[in-house]
Amino acid sequence: MKTRIFSLLVLFLASLTMQAQIDRSVQPKPGPAPKINIGKPQTFTLKNGLTVMVVENNKLPRVSATLTIDNPLVVEGRKAGLTSLVSSLLGSGSTSISKDDFNEEVDYLGASLNFGSQSAFAGSLSKYFPRIMELMADAALNPNFTEEDLEAERAKILENLKSEKKNVGAIAGRVQSVLAYGANHPYGEFITEESIKNVTLADLKAFHAKYFKPNNAYLIIVGDVKAKDAKKLIKKLFNKWEKGTIVADTYGTAKNATSTEVNFIDMENAVQSELSVQNTVTLTMKDEDYFPVLIANNILGGGGEARLFNNLREDKKFTYGSYSRIGNNKKTISTFKATASVRNAVTDSAVVEILKEIKKISTELVSDEELKNVKAKYVGNFVMGIERPATVASYALRIKTQDLPKDFYETYLEKIEAVTKEDVLRAAKKYFLKDNLRIVVTGKGSEVIDALENLTFDGKKIPVKYFDQSGEPTKKPEFKKPIPAGVTAETVIADYIKAIGGKDKLMNVTTIVQEMGATFQGMDMSMKMKQKAPNLLSVDVSIAGMGSVNKQVFDGEKGYMAAQGQKRDMPADKIAEMKAKKSLFEELTFGENSKMVLKGIESVDGNDAYAIVIEKANGDKSTNFYDVKSGLKVKESSTVKGPGGQEVAQDRFFGDYKEVDGIKIPHLMIIPAAGQKIEMVAVSTKINAPLTKADFE
Repeated sequence: MKTRIFSLLVLFLASLTMQAQIDRSVQPKPGPAPKINIGKPQTFTLKNGLTVMVVENNKLPRVSATLTIDNPLVVEGRKAGLTSLVSSLLGSGSTSISKDDFNEEVDYLGASLNFGSQSAFAGSLSKYFPRIMELMADAALNPNFTEEDLEAERAKILENLKSEKKNVGAIAGRVQSVLAYGANHPYGEFITEESIKNVTLADLKAFHAKYFKPNNAYLIIVGDVKAKDAKKLIKKLFNKWEKGTIVADTYGTAKNATSTEVNFIDMENAVQSELSVQNTVTLTMKDEDYFPVLIANNILGGGGEARLFNNLREDKKFTYGSYSRIGNNKKTISTFKATASVRNAVTDSAVVEILKEIKKISTELVSDEELKNVKAKYVGNFVMGIERPATVASYALRIKTQDLPKDFYETYLEKIEAVTKEDVLRAAKKYFLKDNLRIVVTGKGSEVIDALENLTFDGKKIPVKYFDQSGEPTKKPEFKKPIPAGVTAETVIADYIKAIGGKDKLMNVTTIVQEMGATFQGMDMSMKMKQKAPNLLSVDVSIAGMGSVNKQVFDGEKGYMAAQGQKRDMPADKIAEMKAKKSLFEELTFGENSKMVLKGIESVDGNDAYAIVIEKANGDKSTNFYDVKSGLKVKESSTVKGPGGQEVAQDRFFGDYKEVDGIKIPHLMIIPAAGQKIEMVAVSTKINAPLTKADFE
């Protein structure tokens, strides 16, 4: 025992001696980049050209197989959507097994099978892997394309196209690609109703016969499987797969702007602007600039610690996040993009800040701290990545498909560590074209265009060009229509009050009880709202199976909010706002406790509406929209504080007005949320129903 204690004492004293010899005031110098020894998959190639890579890993009794066909890019042209349909229909059984039997067996085995137009994936427990591979090979090589399945998938795409017409993010992404690559480029073309209707069953079969070939195919198998067993199985399943001649399609590419310009796409329903400051680049993974430009992009906009994020979110609070990315592609050009989604009021300011950051990284050396942190991030991600068996195979595949040196990943960290501040500056100057940028803005022209047309940077005015939702040049839309003589904010409100029943009837309303239902993300949701004059309110939102998920109550003096099992008092500013209400119909008191300004005529769902800005006594602002023809309120727009302090636009749309006891009440309320729309439909509406104090407890 004494010996053990003595040994521990010696070790303790030795550690003190070592600490005394280290000068902790001096930062230690980084050591050399660690040598990386990445395992090699066992690889073999069939006579038809299919290359197979096997990575054995028996830690879990699972195996996955990924088939990738590295063909040239495909131009779909007047039949855009063909590849989407092929992807959807592959895996619908095969010529030897029906779709129902196929799906039933896959489910029974607890496996996963997915297909793309030129790819496939299978995953299962290792004991079922041979059968799952049989099913994958059969479905991939002998597809069961039917007219019935084609029409079903076509109908889904047509329905999605309808919903995309008002999806600002979808339209923004489409036009950004068109402007970057060109409408006839594989990355620029997009599906239309016409193009998807042009696709026939014969087209699907012809596409598969032409492009689903083993010439450029790679099959990666990872998991609890022996390479020799995998080889025997793959030969059995894929030896008869016939190679073919694949001729690359020809296409042009768009050019970068001759000088920095704004490309504007008007979306009258946009509650925020989608920004993409972009240019095209020619970059491959084997270029000497590859690692410097990766680091430059990460410093600029690679995540929550990068410059764009810190500027636009943390400092300016313009957005939830701003990022940049740069692509690489040996087949065609790629893009550099700096992006953000910002509220309308700060669209021009956000553009200026993004331009500032691009200019700064293109003209000034980055700091030692930034360079060190980004390198550490790459090292950490790389080291964690190589611990995964699938990474070994994906690296080996990339070396083949990207024509990389065999030691590309063994020397990866050395190349990262070798990048200097001067390298970063050179790469940023070469690939982030600060003087040839397209500032693609998709947003509400009536609210943002005046500021954009007066946008200047570095003492130069930036020109604005207009494009439609297909990326075609167009004339400047008419954003603001002239207000008819005699129309004021007061007359618009008076017409609204008259349209829903008249002042006398509205003054006699003492209570309103309305129950509304909706479906959101597959869940049934209901909202029960009780109101009693002048300002009592109870709103209870519940979801089937979860009960009440959000509740707000105000009894005239105090209130509370309850959500996710937690209850808290209503904030003082909210209480003050509720107390200030003098009527169940706020328009009756407009002008008494708020200011009104008729902003103009704007389009709401394709119809003209008067936009009136309401400024309350507490400084809160909102905009109400009243249909020019009917006089009815069709939309409310306001701004609230988000969790990060940034302001977030909130809209509510109203429709399906129905008369209840002589008063017209909207029976449809649409609330945009999380990129979707919640459509609340009234189940029942009661006016002057008896309510007691208990209803507001």
